[in-house]
Amino acid sequence: MTRSRNIEKRFYQQLAVLRGQNRLFDGQETIWIARSPGRLDFMGGNVDYTGGLVLQLPLREGIHAAAQSSAEPVIRIFNHGAVLHGWASEIAFPIAQLGDLQALTAVCSEERGTRWGRYVLGAFHALHVHHGAFQRHGARLYLDSTLPANRGVGSSAALEISVLKAAAAVAGVRLEGVALAEAGQWVENVVAQSACGIMDQAACVIGEQGCLLPLLCQPCQPEPPLALPDGVRIWGIDSLASRSTTSAAYESARAAAFMGYRMLCQWEGLALTPEHNGRIPRWTDPRWNGYLSNLRPSELRARHLDRLPESMRGSDFLRLYTEHVDPFTSVAPDDWYPVRAAVLYACEEHLRIEIARALLQGMHQDMSLHRLESQLRMLGELMHQSHHAYAECGLGATSCDILVELAQHHGLYGAKMTGGGGGGVVALLGTAGQEDAVRAVAAEYAQHCGIAPHIFTDSSDGADLSGVTVWEAEAALGAGMP
Repeated sequence: MTRSRNIEKRFYQQLAVLRGQNRLFDGQETIWIARSPGRLDFMGGNVDYTGGLVLQLPLREGIHAAAQSSAEPVIRIFNHGAVLHGWASEIAFPIAQLGDLQALTAVCSEERGTRWGRYVLGAFHALHVHHGAFQRHGARLYLDSTLPANRGVGSSAALEISVLKAAAAVAGVRLEGVALAEAGQWVENVVAQSACGIMDQAACVIGEQGCLLPLLCQPCQPEPPLALPDGVRIWGIDSLASRSTTSAAYESARAAAFMGYRMLCQWEGLALTPEHNGRIPRWTDPRWNGYLSNLRPSELRARHLDRLPESMRGSDFLRLYTEHVDPFTSVAPDDWYPVRAAVLYACEEHLRIEIARALLQGMHQDMSLHRLESQLRMLGELMHQSHHAYAECGLGATSCDILVELAQHHGLYGAKMTGGGGGGVVALLGTAGQEDAVRAVAAEYAQHCGIAPHIFTDSSDGADLSGVTVWEAEAALGAGMP
């Protein structure tokens, strides 16, 4: 049996036990199951919040959420893998307080290991506030994950999306597509208080198996899936260094980008105004529409790059520009921010990804082996540029540098840090014949750090794991499998 099918079987066996023993579920109400994949950030980390283009690949690994309506006026949650991280495995929350965000965040802060509850209860809170759900009845929820947490593979997004989808089915709420992705981002921004863009949530919802998802984050404009060319493969190797969108380095780099955007608007005489039409608050302007990635690198270099400070103290920015135009980060007076590098990254990474997309599209045409290798080398160079640009923004990590160097040593065409940076997973580009090289990279890295890293692949063992799906559990439980 393939690995994916083993994962499915384990989940359904545990679900059957929970219902059969009445430990969480009863035999009366329908159990709704949702599954959301994780994602590998091939290119685009840190330009989703500046309106850039991103390329995302759904992973085989993901999160299952099983939900059932309950007469008990409580949201009762059991997280199967929480104990592996030293987290609390159960959380209960009364529906009478679902509309009280302060009460919700307090419950998820009272004891160590309950912060994950913000992402889960946040989904119920969003359905309650925006759709009037869970006013009179509660719910029971079971979670099981094969995604490592805090590794930059979209685990928080997959958690939000799977819970939103399963809980929406329980409540009879239709939530799908871009609206589902936006709801997940809202949960992460507003409830979990994590300053993410929409890249992860959209990849979980819209991404297709074996394809890269091109997504213009303005605010969420998906393009047709981009199938990987024949023989081209993408892998991810876990650096084993945790990272998070709530880390100081990520928030500093994000804040720096918006500080630079604020300066550029003032120098260009552009009025900045809050936009209230969307669910996610933001500021906009009449030229770039609030998206720094709309500024072309040539214009930036010709007009403003030398004026942007390499590093700027928060107190100096607040004195000169008064207002910070990112609703989800703040400028600390005593901190220093990499303004020039963050602005340059927002503009140049967007262009790199546009070129990468064109290269991948061109590989689908008949071409000689020499031409294919030339295209792959150019694509790999774009990845390496992106990797080093992370470090310039203060988001580098020695562990990821080692993996990139090993990948180059073993002849892979490209490698780069992914997601928000500061650790996490490194994406690798190669051909189907280079699987042994990828395993060699992982083996050498294991010698360095003492632990064998997980290898993520673009393969799903033949199972269709595209996007988020939801279904009733009855038939699957009867057979012990979906």
